Amino acid sequence: MEPHDAAAIDAFVDHLSLERRLSAHTAGAYRTDLSSLAAFLRRGRRTLLDADYQLLRRWLAQLRTRGYAPSSVARKAAAARSFFAWAHRRALIQTNPAALLSRPSRASRLPAVLKVGEAERLASAPSPAGPIGLRDRAALELLYASGLRVAELCGLDVQDVDLEGQRVRVLGKGSKERVVPMGDFAVAAIAQYLERGRGALLPRPGDRRGAGLGEPLFLNRRKKRMTPRDARAMVDRYVRAVLSGRRVSPHTLRHSFATHLLEAGADIRAVQELLGHASLATTQRYTHVSRSRLFEAYRRSHPRA
Repeated sequence: MEPHDAAAIDAFVDHLSLERRLSAHTAGAYRTDLSSLAAFLRRGRRTLLDADYQLLRRWLAQLRTRGYAPSSVARKAAAARSFFAWAHRRALIQTNPAALLSRPSRASRLPAVLKVGEAERLASAPSPAGPIGLRDRAALELLYASGLRVAELCGLDVQDVDLEGQRVRVLGKGSKERVVPMGDFAVAAIAQYLERGRGALLPRPGDRRGAGLGEPLFLNRRKKRMTPRDARAMVDRYVRAVLSGRRVSPHTLRHSFATHLLEAGADIRAVQELLGHASLATTQRYTHVSRSRLFEAYRRSHPRA
């Protein structure tokens, strides 16, 4: 990558992290997308700061030709729009080549949701016989009971959990903090994990792996803070055991949390607060899932349906 391209991307990512307060994961995705664009431009002896509209369109067309999903192309186009708008405001470029890039409408896909019995089977799948099983049961119960994002789960520290008050403090997207309730099953699972499991996963005193570790609630086998990748692998393992054939991720448990609350009559704005959604429209996706289930129940149960 050209040095001035690298410097521009670094400055933009700093802006995302420090000024817009986006998560490291989101800022990293922007960096990856812009690095892809810079590599494409370099092949034509061009740089980010002298790109034009036609080159950006050719880049997006090449991505489609290479088989990228429409959602991925839309995300990369959004990254380019954000970068060039920022560069134009900073007077790094005279005109914004991305200003005319179209904003493709993304197909609205209903989130995958588990049935209540499936969610309960998955959450209770880990054996509490050892520290890993205790950790996994606590993590799965918390994902389903509180609707956490996987990054929020992995970012929890011990002091974020109030077992007596049955609540957990979460740092969500944009560094926005919220407090969400925990159910009885999650509280019991976390209490058992803290009492009998977590200590076995902690690094020994003096172990360099513990440097800067803080007090993470969930640790991996390497005695470090559990990562989103660890959590996804954990979920995959138990899905294969008890829900074979289903495509389930940690986010599926979050979807299930929201849908089951709405099906039970919870107010949509309360669910929005629990999920940490900035927009009510994001939460409203779950009403479509609940409505379709409601209609199915009506057709199945009503004598005149």
